[in-house]
Amino acid sequence: MTSSKDFTLQMEGYGLTTAHILYRLPDFRSVLQTFLWQDYDLAPDFPQMTKFLDFWRANLDGDLHSVRFSHKRLIGPNEWRKLDGEFNLH
Repeated sequence: MTSSKDFTLQMEGYGLTTAHILYRLPDFRSVLQTFLWQDYDLAPDFPQMTKFLDFWRANLDGDLHSVRFSHKRLIGPNEWRKLDGEFNLH
């Protein structure tokens, strides 16, 4: 029995990173478009997000205007508790 890839990443310290990207439309430079990107990543270097933004700059026509992001570890040491007993409900 194996665990899911996402769960394994979380146990290795990865957290959920969400990036809100504003970029300029190639044909209408004064118009900004929005794009949301989400993946598991490692803080503080964020290698997955950096890889995605490098891909964007190299392959897409829309110039980046700004990137705002948030990061949250979904599983942390304070979320694991030892169970000392059970309560039976009738």
